[in-house]
Amino acid sequence: MSFQLRREEVLDAAGLAAMLEESPARAAQAILLAAGEGEVEAQALLGQILLDGQGIAQDQPLALRWFGIAAGRGHLMARNMLGRCHEHGWGCAADALVAAQHYRIAAEAGLDWAMYNFANLLATGRGVTVDHQHALALYRRAAELGHAKSMNLLGRYLEEGQVCQADPLAARDWYRRSAEGGDFRGQFSYAAVLAAEGRVDEAVVWLEKALAGGNLNFLRVASETLLSATDPKIQGMAARFSLRYAELQRV
Repeated sequence: MSFQLRREEVLDAAGLAAMLEESPARAAQAILLAAGEGEVEAQALLGQILLDGQGIAQDQPLALRWFGIAAGRGHLMARNMLGRCHEHGWGCAADALVAAQHYRIAAEAGLDWAMYNFANLLATGRGVTVDHQHALALYRRAAELGHAKSMNLLGRYLEEGQVCQADPLAARDWYRRSAEGGDFRGQFSYAAVLAAEGRVDEAVVWLEKALAGGNLNFLRVASETLLSATDPKIQGMAARFSLRYAELQRV
């Protein structure tokens, strides 16, 4: 998820990205200036850097306030981030019901990330009643907008035939698109399909990509899954995933 400053005289988007990489504190000052002058994109971005502690002291409650200011002015990503804060308890008590309300508003306004996040709650029954039909519809809408993580989950529904007709070919295509879009879970899913087709060397390439980008929970589950693989090349990746998991735990 990313934000851009629209007012080029304050700082153009490319310059901001470079500055956040090279001089986070200087970028934070530019964002503070623009946010104080009422630039809604900067207000949303200020919430993000406060949440992350990027170029500025981490302050989750203050991040929540700035997300609220920007969301109140119609900024959809800030509305989505309010949902994230309430879902995970960043700067407030965790409350999945409140998170769902924010996600729903942004999803109905057309934001793909909010569709994905709201669908996750609907699929798991957190803060809302389980509704796989609605979750599937949201994943599909977000996937069609180019959201790689939603592509992978749409593929899973289609592969398993959950609340829809099973369509392995469509599932394969969505896994491929998710993988090519950079989602590590999509890369793992596509690798599984390729391995099942006997295209082991191609599967290993995608497993390497998933290994490089995966988070802790994914790496742990993936390493356990790979241990049950029948092909020795695929099974051999389990140790790589387990090692990477151990490395990230120490960070």
